[in-house]
Amino acid sequence: MNLVLDPNFEIQGVNIEFESFTFAGGEPHIKLLTPLAGVEVVDIYHRIRSFNDMGILLLAVNALKHAGVKRLTLCLPYFPAARQDRFMVSGEPLSVKVYADLINSQQFDQVTIFDPHSDVTPALLDNCKVVENHDFVQKVVADINSDLLLISPDGGALKKIYKVAAFLGQYSVVECSKTRNVKTGALSGFKVYADDLEGMDCLIVDDICDGGGTFIGLAKALKAKNAGKLYLAVSHGIFSNGFDTLLETFDKIYTTDAYKNLSQSEKISQIKLSSIL
Repeated sequence: MNLVLDPNFEIQGVNIEFESFTFAGGEPHIKLLTPLAGVEVVDIYHRIRSFNDMGILLLAVNALKHAGVKRLTLCLPYFPAARQDRFMVSGEPLSVKVYADLINSQQFDQVTIFDPHSDVTPALLDNCKVVENHDFVQKVVADINSDLLLISPDGGALKKIYKVAAFLGQYSVVECSKTRNVKTGALSGFKVYADDLEGMDCLIVDDICDGGGTFIGLAKALKAKNAGKLYLAVSHGIFSNGFDTLLETFDKIYTTDAYKNLSQSEKISQIKLSSIL
């Protein structure tokens, strides 16, 4: 039996009905409506985009345990604060560990995460299962249906993109890099480590698109090296600055519903994780 705490996240199966709301004082609350007598295992799915979402998860676990459920698993397609996985500036927290510690305190039998930002998140989580981005990228290249170069946007993505290339078995990788000011977040110094891309179409593969500055800057560098059509595939589409500039740059953008649901169009394709998880 499933408990899907974000009702807009589609998961097949028998789902527990519930209602949730926030009290006037600001406290989140949940009430399970489906009788759970005799239910021993529940699989929880959630998209955490705020600390209030985290609170709903903790309250739901408490309610399930009080209802007599013995075993709980958790699936978090997008793991919160995964980018805050190291100390960069004095005075800041190691945010990913805060979330991991809260989740570990619930003693889940298994915690499934999709395409984590780095190896830090699964290392911090107990009983962690990682679902790689391989099936997602395979669906993307099948839709594009042309010869492609796989583009690694920076050093952090290198290890994963070579695994994807090995899984797909027929695509070459082009390595790229950038410079980020850790205090201001400003990006500069985009480099493509290839002399001439000879008009080849390029697919940039990464885990997160937030504002999109990395990909816009990289696209200019790729075009300067004679790239053909440009495509973008990101597992977790936040898109905090919208799509206007990105759609001026890329022929098509691919993502999943790991973070939120999007309105699809000719140039935006969202692949549902229910077909992958």
